[in-house]
Amino acid sequence: MQELKFIIAKNIQKLRQEKGMTQLELAEKLNYSDKTVSKWERGESLPDIVVLKNVADIFQVTLDYLVEEEHDGKPVTREMMDRNYRRNCYIITGTSIFIVALMATLIFVILAMIFPGTSYSWLCYAYAIPAALIVWLVFNSIWFNPRRNFLIVSLLVWSLLAALYLTFSMMGFYIWPIFFVGIPAQLIIWMWSKLKNKIK
Repeated sequence: MQELKFIIAKNIQKLRQEKGMTQLELAEKLNYSDKTVSKWERGESLPDIVVLKNVADIFQVTLDYLVEEEHDGKPVTREMMDRNYRRNCYIITGTSIFIVALMATLIFVILAMIFPGTSYSWLCYAYAIPAALIVWLVFNSIWFNPRRNFLIVSLLVWSLLAALYLTFSMMGFYIWPIFFVGIPAQLIIWMWSKLKNKIK
């Protein structure tokens, strides 16, 4: 515990000096006296967790940074962590969509090998589009802007109708009226998105 006091003391002092801030200025931001800040920096007392959180917020660092003795280079700010997290979310989403494309390609290759004369194997790509949109919808709902779901669901409906139309066309049935289903479906999606916005 004694050692932790001195680690925190050293980190607070270092961050304060790097910002060109006096003990009094830091104290005013935290609603404490400069004598209290001086005690923290000398390791005579330890700020409670709420104060440490406020110190971390002021210097835009993580709580981990305040209690770590050794630091590699510049402090990792929460902004940097958020940016890295968001970047990872985009990578995971993109990778998942490409996995759908990979699965469609594998199915296409397998069908082409098993049924070499068939002309239906390319339809797996037509169904890969709605599948990829479902993946995008799930990850968008979890990590990104939910308002974009309106666009994704709309694309999902129309791509699924197009896939069904292409499937039946290959069989000789041209069911173009199926696209009329998309009109009320689109209106329902639009009304649903407006209802959600009002509830929010």
